[in-house]
Amino acid sequence: MPRIYQHTLIVPEQAIDENGHVNNVEYLRWMQQVAQLHSEVEGCTQATSILGATWVVRTHRIEYFQPAFAREQIAVLTWVSNWRRARSLRKYKFVRLSERSILAAGETEWIFVDAENGRPRSIPESVSGLFELLTPNEESRELEIFAREHLVLNHINFDKSRVFRSPTS
Repeated sequence: MPRIYQHTLIVPEQAIDENGHVNNVEYLRWMQQVAQLHSEVEGCTQATSILGATWVVRTHRIEYFQPAFAREQIAVLTWVSNWRRARSLRKYKFVRLSERSILAAGETEWIFVDAENGRPRSIPESVSGLFELLTPNEESRELEIFAREHLVLNHINFDKSRVFRSPTS
């Protein structure tokens, strides 16, 4: 199971707001969409449903570094950072592929709840075991490796919004 899930998209015209760049709400929508895709691929959606449970959002946080524009190709990376009794922290990075730059970073705290009564439930091993955690201490190193192997990019500094290129670029 890959620790980092990647979904690539082309920014649609309808995502652009009156400021001429991607509306902030689109990032939130993409975060939820990519989390659902990752969950589906790893079998979490089915496992959760079988248990009579669902996931709800407790908090979202997004930090914007650069704007995105129509027709740009963006990679949205996501991974699960930790599990706590009924909570899961999922993180995201938005990468503009043409410039090798980080557009935004975000995180969502998800709560595992009973689908009928909405009360939090402990996350069982049958669900948490579907994802390999990428802890904060491992993030930078793992994202660098992921970028080299999957994004076919030169060096990206995932700790900052700046772009770093290798000496050969």
